[in-house]
Amino acid sequence: MRGLACGCKFETVIRPGTPADAEAVAGVHVRTWQAAFAHVFPAARLAELSVERRAEQWREWPPLVAVVDGVVVGFVSVGVSRDDDAVGELFAIYVDPEHWGTGVGRELIAAGEKRLRELGHANAILWVLEDNPRARRFYERASWHHDGATRSIEIFGLQVLEVRYREEL
Repeated sequence: MRGLACGCKFETVIRPGTPADAEAVAGVHVRTWQAAFAHVFPAARLAELSVERRAEQWREWPPLVAVVDGVVVGFVSVGVSRDDDAVGELFAIYVDPEHWGTGVGRELIAAGEKRLRELGHANAILWVLEDNPRARRFYERASWHHDGATRSIEIFGLQVLEVRYREEL
């Protein structure tokens, strides 16, 4: 997929990732966590996040990637839902903090939704930290809605609350 993100002065290419993209994807993943969750988790714990460990995951499960000027700047991962009451799931969507607000995220979520439809899913869910207002606003602008479900998970030894969003595809 190819297109200009709204208001962008660069071209974003959305394409299937490959194992060769794993390190770049992992770098985006780690940098985004460090920026987005600095108000939630201890800085020392965020600094310990490992690109190498994340790269192992993304080598095995390559996501769709957003590429600008030959550089991976974001990614989205989708598939069959882990929840019994949903069909598809958006597992992860991350955009490098240097590209926040450029439209890359809108292109990625559209590509993820399209991929979910291609996989035969009529609806999908995603889980997001309750204390992630930026991401929650992003999902709501993309027509996803909080369906009332919540769960407590442990990250870095802390219990945090996640909320579930749903979208009819």
